Amino acid sequence: MPHDDHDHPHALLPPEPALRVKALETILTRKGLIDPAALDEIIDTYQNKIGPQNGARVVAKAWSDPAFKAALLEDATSIVADLGYYGRQGEHMVVVENTSTRHNMVVCTLCSCYPWPLLGIPPGWYKSDAYRARAVREPRKVLAEFGLTLPEDTSVRVWDSTAEVRYLVLPMRPDGTDGMSEEALAALVTRDSMIGTGLPKAPS
Repeated sequence: MPHDDHDHPHALLPPEPALRVKALETILTRKGLIDPAALDEIIDTYQNKIGPQNGARVVAKAWSDPAFKAALLEDATSIVADLGYYGRQGEHMVVVENTSTRHNMVVCTLCSCYPWPLLGIPPGWYKSDAYRARAVREPRKVLAEFGLTLPEDTSVRVWDSTAEVRYLVLPMRPDGTDGMSEEALAALVTRDSMIGTGLPKAPS
């Protein structure tokens, strides 16, 4: 598959928004209204401490513990809160399970609602107008641009996040992972697999 900029998912987001954000940050810094070091710390926290590894731990536990998985699918908000994953952008969580016949995909068509406590900061492409508009209209084409081509007999269900409800995809457990610890399983879970635009890694 070609990997030039036009085919890469991140090409969905034009460079202009990033330039506008940088300009705004520069102006606010010069006026003494923000501290760049504090911003960097917040971003680092969400990307590397609060980020997708939280969701990956939830997925790995669901793969390993059938009772936990059933409870998670029944009432994700309470279950993830009990694990300490709660707060802003995670008030009402719903987990949807991928199966051999159904693939789930998450989008926020109105803005960029995203489960921050479980996945960290949303990627640029998730917030782009192109992704938000096309994911509902032509999900298979969008998935193909991420390198994910599904069998024709696999249905695709697109879930639209809102300010009230945020979704997390529970991907299918990869083959060849029997006997692996939760920690090892969590290492296979990717951010995109929990959005539905990718799959977990295969065990090495």
